[in-house]
Amino acid sequence: MKKEFITGTIIGLSLLCFSPSQVQASETINQTIGSVGIGAILEQEKTEEEYMEAIQGVTLYGYNNIGIANVENHLNIRETPDESGKLAGKMSNNAACEVLETAGDWVKIKSGKVEGYCHTDYLLTGILAKNRAEETVSNVATSTSGGLRVREEPSTDSEIITTMGEGESLEVVDQLDGWVKVLLDDEEAYISADYAEVKQELPTAITMTELLYGEGVSDVRIDLCQNAQEYIGNPYVWGGTSLTKGADCSGFTLSIFKKYGFSLPHSAAAQSQMGSKVSLSEAKAGDLVFYTKGGRVNHVAIYIGNGQVVHASNPKTGIRISAVGYRTIHSIRRLISD
Repeated sequence: MKKEFITGTIIGLSLLCFSPSQVQASETINQTIGSVGIGAILEQEKTEEEYMEAIQGVTLYGYNNIGIANVENHLNIRETPDESGKLAGKMSNNAACEVLETAGDWVKIKSGKVEGYCHTDYLLTGILAKNRAEETVSNVATSTSGGLRVREEPSTDSEIITTMGEGESLEVVDQLDGWVKVLLDDEEAYISADYAEVKQELPTAITMTELLYGEGVSDVRIDLCQNAQEYIGNPYVWGGTSLTKGADCSGFTLSIFKKYGFSLPHSAAAQSQMGSKVSLSEAKAGDLVFYTKGGRVNHVAIYIGNGQVVHASNPKTGIRISAVGYRTIHSIRRLISD
């Protein structure tokens, strides 16, 4: 007797955590479940065989067999399938990966530039991963040219807030006639649609190389930066100072530096007057990087080395890593003396 799928109910979960061989169709279907809607498949009564056939060859946001990190903080990706394996990278909560194969309680995955193993307890697969992906996917606008101007309003006469380098991305709020409304950290701004590509993306893993620091950096600086990155993916809350429940940009830096004996005001502008000024070429992990809007300092981030900052960006992305020059730098201030 055939076993039926009950509408709206997920049963036989073991079959939903399918292997790569099960999702490679002889001909790739040029569509995504994101556009078709996984609900359309679940709403139909199907046998297990019919369900597997329905999803075969269908990709979701570029993944054939998607996995989604389901953790409070980071999911460690290791070079070998064991707890003592060397770290290859880390995935924040809701980051996506391609599931390559299973090895007992471990899954081999590829996420961004990282390939390795993670434990099955912390990775959603099958229909659970697809549902989470549909809930968390973001529309992102990526600059297709250098020096893309980010403006206050959707007009070439409007004030230029900053510029975007080629390949830099911002979260999309809305698409207008000839313009894309984006989030420049926690404020809305506009870029020309002629010089940007809008697509749906899920976050991916961070390589260990991306988490390295420059030579000669003190233990305090390294520890501070490592601690700050433990909160990647946690929420942005305007006026907040909680590293777990939510903080804004200056609340994030305030709370991180407080652990190391520094008392900072809860204002990016006020923090920009503290410490000593250094150039970008002199910047070390643990320095503060400030950004402006209309000539006024309105955002702060922590430089972590390797041309990157960690910061509480906006309500959509929360605490994240960005390139240090993702927007025009106002100044860099040094509080930690070596």
